[in-house]
Amino acid sequence: MSTVSGGLTDVEADRRVKAAEGEDGKIGADLFTWNIIWVPFVVMFIFYSGVRVYEQIYGFSMGLDSFSDEFKLYWMTILWVELPVLGAAFIGVMAYLWKTRDRNLAAITPREEMRRYFVLMAWLTAYATAVYWGASFFTEQDGTWHQTVVRDTDFTPSHILEFYLSYPIYIIMGCGAFMYAKTRLPYYAKGYSVPFLLFVVGPFMIFPNVGLNEWGHTFWFMEEIFVAPLHWGFVFFGWFALAVFGVSLQILGRLREVIIANGLEQKCAFQEESSPFIAGQVPVAE
Repeated sequence: MSTVSGGLTDVEADRRVKAAEGEDGKIGADLFTWNIIWVPFVVMFIFYSGVRVYEQIYGFSMGLDSFSDEFKLYWMTILWVELPVLGAAFIGVMAYLWKTRDRNLAAITPREEMRRYFVLMAWLTAYATAVYWGASFFTEQDGTWHQTVVRDTDFTPSHILEFYLSYPIYIIMGCGAFMYAKTRLPYYAKGYSVPFLLFVVGPFMIFPNVGLNEWGHTFWFMEEIFVAPLHWGFVFFGWFALAVFGVSLQILGRLREVIIANGLEQKCAFQEESSPFIAGQVPVAE
């Protein structure tokens, strides 16, 4: 009886392949849909574009004097709304993911585990998109704001949108991704992934660093020196995002094991036996 890699018989492997094929005959036809990738991306793009337009219209016209009634109406109102709403959203997302957790991960099928990894990658894509808007787009434009305007409050229009809106949103995305993996995937449920922790905790710590930043600005004027040591914490914790490469290696390694368990390795486009590195056609430095 002939076998395929992983110890599966040809009959069993063929059965699993057919089970994994959708009506269109493609592998994983019902395992993944692009909607879980592009919908959050488009929603955030539209939302943050609207936020930026609002700032463009009312930033200079209503946001330069923190003692004015216009400032309280157009800017402080946003602050008092976004803080409790996003705080409640964080608690709600974490509570939902914990309440609906899989209590029997030992019984999960390889196919279901593969589907959940695709959902996790959608979480991580949304997280990366939110980090871009918060820690890159709005953070950099905050630098230009402070080099243009001498502020009279810590709660500038730029800060209200950057620190207290975009930062909490990406924190929700990152912690949600971590909680999803921890409660639904056996690989992450059995312990704590160091790269995953770094990937989430690093950017998260940018938010507490805001407190140190505002405390420092109370004593020193550094608007014209955006690379001052007080701002180094933002860069230090931001570089923790490089841990995404470690998370990617963990996910891809586990997906390879799941693919073999499904008997689908012969259907994959990449075959180890055909790799020039495996075949010895490409010299490898020793």
